[in-house]
Amino acid sequence: MRKNIRNLCLAGTVLFSVNMTGQAIENLNEEKKNELAKAEPDIVKTTIGELKLPAPFSTESVSKESKLVEWPEGEMPKAPAGFKVTKFAEGLEHPRRTYVAPNNDIFVVESDDAKKSANKITMFRDKDQDGVPDEKYSFLKNLNQPYGMLVMGDWFYVANVDGVVRFPYKEGQNAIDQKGEDVYALPAGGYNHHWTRNMIAGPDNKKIYITVGSSSNVGEHGMEKEERRANIIEINPDGSGERIYASGLRNPVGVDWNPITGELWAAVNERDKIGDNLVPDYVTSVKDGGWYGWPYSYYGDIKDPRWANDPHNELVEKAIIPDVPVGAHTASLGLTFYTQEAFPEKYQNGAFVGQHGSWNRSNFAGYKVVFIPFDENGIPQEPEDFLTGFIASDDSSQVYGRPVGVTTLPDGSLLVNDDDGNTIWRVSAE
Repeated sequence: MRKNIRNLCLAGTVLFSVNMTGQAIENLNEEKKNELAKAEPDIVKTTIGELKLPAPFSTESVSKESKLVEWPEGEMPKAPAGFKVTKFAEGLEHPRRTYVAPNNDIFVVESDDAKKSANKITMFRDKDQDGVPDEKYSFLKNLNQPYGMLVMGDWFYVANVDGVVRFPYKEGQNAIDQKGEDVYALPAGGYNHHWTRNMIAGPDNKKIYITVGSSSNVGEHGMEKEERRANIIEINPDGSGERIYASGLRNPVGVDWNPITGELWAAVNERDKIGDNLVPDYVTSVKDGGWYGWPYSYYGDIKDPRWANDPHNELVEKAIIPDVPVGAHTASLGLTFYTQEAFPEKYQNGAFVGQHGSWNRSNFAGYKVVFIPFDENGIPQEPEDFLTGFIASDDSSQVYGRPVGVTTLPDGSLLVNDDDGNTIWRVSAE
């Protein structure tokens, strides 16, 4: 059997002026798919070990949407022994992500696709730090598919689908009524395949990093529609100084700083429609100037067959292999490094990943929170399940919820946003 071994390497800086052109073949004919399916598997060397990737179309691409059902009486998600799961909040409208401000106020963005989005932020305050919110406020309304939130200085920033806006903010205030200031416009509209715009402050609070997913699966609508997309963008707090920090990332959403190495890490959703096990989503360190392959290749220089007529070899050769594969079609969206001390030692400086769950797979994948241990040098190890039980019946396509955002509270417990279940779960050490 042929083996394609590709070593982990740092690609050279990809310039903003790279010519990203062309259009993928949206539908290959059956003869071509059958031919591709006969190819040898690819084997790549990631940071956590070798990964065997099947040939494209070696399994059929299927659509299997989940249906939400109620939890049975007394049932809830399952955490490992030594942990307790409780409800932190319920009755929300698609609570997609939670953000904890420097003063420990807890902000929840309630957002969904354009037709169903509540477009608001709710604030909770846990005054006695017992894991049960004492106060709840309607903090900010009339947003536009918000996702990322950030307090920086005297400003409260929100990343809407079409741009970053900021509002005057004083620590401890319960609501914002003022009109926001447009800071930085973001690409939106059209097919708009990935609408969540996350953001994080740099370690020195002098820069903001914004995630922007692609507008398509694999560039099938033309790369002219992907301008400034599939990137992590760096700006100054006033919106100036735009710079593409990293590119070729199909849909980066969760971002956090590795507490040991200081590197930016991201959870990234990979492409669909070439089989059950292609292409695995991943969690990876994000190199400044790094290029990660989308849409021309995946996991380094494995070429996407839909670009066979226009392969962009010069970019394929530069593509970085991501660090940690976390399963194909898992929709791994949430990411947080655990820097508290309430959980056992093995969790210190590791990463929790919220997996929203598959739609393009014959059997469900994701629908859980996984944990990635990191060693004392900040190097990732094999992922393991942490919070499970969200799948009610794979055969009936039923689920109890879809975990997304993961956030650590000041008391060391973990909040898990279940946006379809309209609930935020709290996991604490017993």
